[in-house]
Amino acid sequence: MTRLTGKRTALAVLSTALLLGGCAETQLVAHTAKQARKAVTPDQPDGRGGYYKVGNPYQIGGVWYHPEADYQYSETGIASWYGPGFHGKTTANGETYNQNDLTAAHRTLPMPSIVRVTNLENGKSIKLRVNDRGPFARGRIIDVSARAAELLQFKRQGTAKVRVQVVAADSRRLAGEVETAGLSDERASPTRSGNAEQGHGDNNQQQRRQPGAQSGTREQVDTPEVDGRVTQQPVKDTSIFVQAGAFTQYANANQLRAKLSPLGNARIERAMVNDRRFFRVRLGPLQTVESADRLLNRVVSKGYTQARVVVD
Repeated sequence: MTRLTGKRTALAVLSTALLLGGCAETQLVAHTAKQARKAVTPDQPDGRGGYYKVGNPYQIGGVWYHPEADYQYSETGIASWYGPGFHGKTTANGETYNQNDLTAAHRTLPMPSIVRVTNLENGKSIKLRVNDRGPFARGRIIDVSARAAELLQFKRQGTAKVRVQVVAADSRRLAGEVETAGLSDERASPTRSGNAEQGHGDNNQQQRRQPGAQSGTREQVDTPEVDGRVTQQPVKDTSIFVQAGAFTQYANANQLRAKLSPLGNARIERAMVNDRRFFRVRLGPLQTVESADRLLNRVVSKGYTQARVVVD
């Protein structure tokens, strides 16, 4: 199991920019260049005994996370799964976690949201309902339930290369129904401090799961359901990289590349994101998740806390 990935907003950009000597463009939303939006939706009952929740910015392990509604969200990386250690416990939006449900934990998406997770190694793809925060260990972008890991066929190995995409129509419907359902103004109680527990999908690294809000008014709202239908997507060759930064100026990217070259094969890759040109500094390709984890830790130890694992 695990918990991690940060991006977005001025605080994240500023912290990384300071580390790189004032490069304002560094880690401009990590590699998506999406404009950060401050969440204004209050916590409201979601019809599952929990709350519709976006949440406030928070910091773990020196990394800031900025929850937001992002209906264009699409990201590749490494997924893990969690189950028995959290079964029956409270999720970050106040629901009761069931390892046999088709759910997932994500660092920044609203809870609940609907995402499509595709295993890039075998093409298996399924819709999941985000109702928890995580993963918070470096190198992972999503934690899925035990049942989801079974259907995506990576439960035994513990991790998989995946693409995570928001299902915009379903997620908008979830948000819209809560906002228009005439629910009470009752707010969730402050969250409690979580206990570190052993995970089951990431080489037994310790994680910390953010416990959920206390339950309040529970008014039922019709919501899009995940039906457990697994679809088959084409399988393409992919590689694992550690992305240390993304710049709008080539000179700044080249400076970082030179600094990180002693750690491995550092390269600069050009990318157009929202009609803007970025220069991504990446190390790799790497053959295994374990080697990516080791390299990521070395990059982070150099002060580049926004570095992350990507699949391309």
